[in-house]
Amino acid sequence: MRLLLLILLFAIALFIFIFISPAQAAEIPPAAKIFASNCASCHIGGGNILIAEKTLRKEALQKYLENYNANSLTAIIHQVQNGKNAMPAFKSKLSEDEIIEVATYVFQKAEQGW
Repeated sequence: MRLLLLILLFAIALFIFIFISPAQAAEIPPAAKIFASNCASCHIGGGNILIAEKTLRKEALQKYLENYNANSLTAIIHQVQNGKNAMPAFKSKLSEDEIIEVATYVFQKAEQGW
């Protein structure tokens, strides 16, 4: 009986291993990787661990980012490039393309409600 159970469990494990592939790192969008590496330590899940009200949610971006309502993406790009107060500037750490990617990611996540 034990041998039969062991064989059955082995067969189930083998089936799962062969036919159900785990998510691969390549499936994570580059912008999400940039965010995770550079922004998530303070803005995990769109929040803000330093100043609770200054999140990356749409309402907070509208309230705290200059010119957000006129041009949302440009306002986020400016903030990422130049920083402000406790937020460091990333223009020397990230390429222009990376800044645009992560700003677009933040904009999209804010629009979706994080």
